[in-house]
Amino acid sequence: MSSTKLAHAVAGYIAAANAQDINAVTACFTEDAVVLDEKQEWRGISAIRIWAENVSKKYRPTLEVRDVTHAGGKTVIAGRVSGDFRNSPVQLRYAFDLDGEKIRRLEIA
Repeated sequence: MSSTKLAHAVAGYIAAANAQDINAVTACFTEDAVVLDEKQEWRGISAIRIWAENVSKKYRPTLEVRDVTHAGGKTVIAGRVSGDFRNSPVQLRYAFDLDGEKIRRLEIA
């Protein structure tokens, strides 16, 4: 992993998601945040809670950070995701846009 430190919100999101802690996951986002995952958009904290609950129940994913870069105002993480899904583990890219100490936008591809 790169030696680049992660912002508090990003590190908190990863720890919470890996622990399947939905309350802690949603606490990392702004009220009007957007998540793009699996070709769907989840807008607002209520929708993000539903997304996080569904992902946790369906896949039980854990993210191992492999690399961190900062480009265009985004924190981009390349990671290895393991869980209850076919072809586990897979390599995914997480692009975070922050608004102060919270995540404003997360794109997972």
